[in-house]
Amino acid sequence: MNKSLVVIFATICLDAVGIGLIFPILPRLLVEVTQTQNIAPYIGIMTALYAAMQFIFSPVLGALSDNLGRRPVLLISLAGAAINYVVLAFAPQLWMLLIGRAIAGLTSANVSVAMAYITDISREDQRARRFGLFNAMFGIGFIIGPVLGGLLGDYWLRLPFIAAAVLNAGNLLLAWFILPESRTPARQKINLTILNPLRPLRWVFSMKGLLPIVAVFFILSATGEVYGTCWALWGFDTFRWNGLWIGLSLGMFGVCQTLVQALLPGPATKLFGERGAVLVGIACTCVALVVMAFTHQGWIVFAIMPLFALGSIGTPALQALATRQVGDDHQGRFQGVLASAVSLASIIGPLAFSSFYFVVQNTWPGAIWLSVVVIYAIAVPLVFLCTRPAKESSVANTQ
Repeated sequence: MNKSLVVIFATICLDAVGIGLIFPILPRLLVEVTQTQNIAPYIGIMTALYAAMQFIFSPVLGALSDNLGRRPVLLISLAGAAINYVVLAFAPQLWMLLIGRAIAGLTSANVSVAMAYITDISREDQRARRFGLFNAMFGIGFIIGPVLGGLLGDYWLRLPFIAAAVLNAGNLLLAWFILPESRTPARQKINLTILNPLRPLRWVFSMKGLLPIVAVFFILSATGEVYGTCWALWGFDTFRWNGLWIGLSLGMFGVCQTLVQALLPGPATKLFGERGAVLVGIACTCVALVVMAFTHQGWIVFAIMPLFALGSIGTPALQALATRQVGDDHQGRFQGVLASAVSLASIIGPLAFSSFYFVVQNTWPGAIWLSVVVIYAIAVPLVFLCTRPAKESSVANTQ
């Protein structure tokens, strides 16, 4: 395998470990800092703040990566993540936690830039498989991160944040010394209008062929926010899980998702087509969510994890479809726009889901999962429309 791919996959895996470390214990940290047990709104606010900063700056950094190169933007992103975890590790007050999340959101271009990097060094027929491996590396990080975070958090609440900071510092060094640039930067004079975060979105609206795929990313990303916002809260409220069990449940999901992403996206796309793979993935997710909504036994959650993970089989097909919408010279800009759409969904999603969870927390916590099923049902017609196998992008030919 290409050395650059190995490095970028390792970078994303370590980044996912750092993210996963804090998932099981973030609710307990907020309980300690805010001195209240009802912390669902605070989780929503922290997640939305991160996403708001990401929404503003990801398109800017994506465009800068086209102009200045992928590598320097990725390095800035990794440095911001390390600073964020240091702040979280020692913050005694809520406002400091919010500053840390704002810093992380401001520099969180690693995923969109990594996607553009893979696009740069991959032929079109290689992209679906490599995006599957990319997601699998993220899944491996989520096998290790939550379990380790749960163990460390039960020992000392702040320890997972320190571990995440160390991991991200190591990640930064790995990229600094080993990762080469993936393309020849344009190095043109920077147009200050790219600093307007809405400008890339105007570019999308001027290319009507891009709107459906961006809308799909927005909807699916909004539903994905429910897990980071409510999983730990639901696990405690329904099963009285501690940090270790929350971490184990997330780790189990990581194992299943890694196997799915490593082995099934290619065969699934060949068998069902791109549209079919996305729709089958949604169907698997909805079945698992319905089971979770009604269960009161923790072992059932572990039993349905393989089905739950099958929900991701359509993600690489959707990502590969997206890369064909524009030409090679605009991949950074387009990936930045997709990241912006994802971030916009990540602002709305956590606030909406945390608010809904606050309403149902004391009566039926599992109702949160049925709300996701409803959103998927609304989204299916749009997914069906914009992922038609016969659809060819006219945008790419105009670039």
